[in-house]
Amino acid sequence: MAAGAEAADIAALAKEYSDLKPVIEQITAYRQILTDMEDAEAMLDDPDMAELAQEELPKLKAALPDAEAALQLSLLPKDAADAKPAMLEIRPGTGGDEAALFAADLLRMYQRYCEAHGWKFDIIEEQMTELGGVKEVVAHIKGVNVFARLKYESGVHRVQRVPSTESGGRIHTSAATVAVLPEAEDVDIKIDQNDLRIDTMRSSGAGGQHVNTTDSAVRITHIPTGLVVTSSEKSQHRNREIAMQVLRARLYDQERSRIDDERSADRANQVGSGDRSERIRTYNFPQGRMTDHRINLTLYKLDAVMAGDLDEIVDALTADGQARMLAEMGT
Repeated sequence: MAAGAEAADIAALAKEYSDLKPVIEQITAYRQILTDMEDAEAMLDDPDMAELAQEELPKLKAALPDAEAALQLSLLPKDAADAKPAMLEIRPGTGGDEAALFAADLLRMYQRYCEAHGWKFDIIEEQMTELGGVKEVVAHIKGVNVFARLKYESGVHRVQRVPSTESGGRIHTSAATVAVLPEAEDVDIKIDQNDLRIDTMRSSGAGGQHVNTTDSAVRITHIPTGLVVTSSEKSQHRNREIAMQVLRARLYDQERSRIDDERSADRANQVGSGDRSERIRTYNFPQGRMTDHRINLTLYKLDAVMAGDLDEIVDALTADGQARMLAEMGT
């Protein structure tokens, strides 16, 4: 066997072991409680041990439902992409300049969330407005279980507030679209170079000295799907690399969506369906309120949320997703 193939096999076995270890631990813990309950019940007939058994049995019985629940969760099908790094894309929706400013606020929110978790957050493509808003931004996020924690963020985020650009003090509603895609490697998605049209063009910036006057921007069109990816950093070589990275992620996401559609007829009703047009969350600044419409979760701590305190939301969405999977397994 070639050294490369042997290394790949070892890596695959190590991953399989890593995936199975938590399941084995939960099975062992569950069986241990059952064994301890049997031992305690047998001890009830022993006058010397009956008092100890009577003390231990209620504790063991109380621990059993939690152990069963933990075992059920460990047996749920794993999303192969959960452990992958992620590509984060944010674009303004309806609302003009205010939508672009809100998109910039969302970018800072995710940056702070990633910093709090010790993840590496690299902006690989960014186009800003003259007011400091975001026209488009693509970031690469690397860390432990990044996609698992961020995959429910895809969709339309709506904001209600008095824009800084509004002199009349009226509350405006605008929106931004967030897409979180698992990073794809060559092994995940194969791209035929004959299916690509690659164009170079002049970069466009915010104006003035930010305009790149060289033909360094790269636009890649995936002909079979019509997907178009553009990168406009200073290096043409780097732009091609970035554009291919984003294209792989989008094609991989499309393939995952196709498989999910085949697997579940009611996918559109599921949390985290990945539908980019789905309004998932409202940020109401006058009331200091954040509402996630998918699970009817409302938190009155908008300042903390915008500062990156998203774990309560992510945990609730994850728990809801797990509950739906358990319900499906029971039918």
